[in-house]
Amino acid sequence: MSRDALESRIATALGAEPRHIGPLSGGCIGEVYTVDIGANDRVVVKYDSGPNAQLDVEAFMLQYLADHSNLPVPAVRYAAPDLLVMEFVEGASTFNAKAEEHAAELLAELHSCRADTNGLERDTLIGGLYQPNAQTSSWVEFFRDHRILHMAHKANEEGQLDKSMLARIETFAPKLDDLILEPPYPSLLHGDVWTTNVLAANDRITGFIDPAVYYGHPEIELAFATLFGTFGDAFFKRYHELRPIADGFFDSRRDIYNCYPLLVHVRLFGSSYLSGINRVLNRHGC
Repeated sequence: MSRDALESRIATALGAEPRHIGPLSGGCIGEVYTVDIGANDRVVVKYDSGPNAQLDVEAFMLQYLADHSNLPVPAVRYAAPDLLVMEFVEGASTFNAKAEEHAAELLAELHSCRADTNGLERDTLIGGLYQPNAQTSSWVEFFRDHRILHMAHKANEEGQLDKSMLARIETFAPKLDDLILEPPYPSLLHGDVWTTNVLAANDRITGFIDPAVYYGHPEIELAFATLFGTFGDAFFKRYHELRPIADGFFDSRRDIYNCYPLLVHVRLFGSSYLSGINRVLNRHGC
């Protein structure tokens, strides 16, 4: 879309002419801009020109978090499959100890939001990839079938995961009954807590962006927060004070849960992310 056409779409969506449009880094999908509408009104605009644009799903997830929790997320101003306009949130993806503690408090509160089943009433996305959310009473079954096996089979279909690795994952999957725990209740999850999806200013978290929402075990959220070093000791100490983390998480379950985001990365970025999965399979004799 040309700049003039984009300005026209934004003006139609918001009922006001943009004063300035500038590029913004980040995000896996489409083009991202900051747009100044008035003297004190700045928004973020995502535009996806692809044939299967689904930015309205991201809007749904942001609105779901806004409606069902106190997690700070940008307000959605306009949503269509190819265009998303949302509130601009000040902040950067760097966290001091106080900001990590604040993140722990926010996620602990988010994880107190509960549902009767794992999954969600509709499917969502993670990093632009389809994420099935069949409502399932068993967390182990949900994680096995709708996270690990789903993503592994898709990676194989797309040529990013060979048949031998898929067979090892299929051998590993039934062992999950004895390796991960059922939660007291399914908790609301942001679903994609890695560094650039969290914004902070000084000692406070200002926003969580780019969610992959569903209900499940909070341990998968905590595991993801360790995968690329999003949060460290200050976060986990504070979270544990609010919601004790069961024994065995850091020793074993964390790496099992991180097989899911690693499979996401295999599909998006290639086989270099298989090494972490391979270690888990080796550890469990698969």
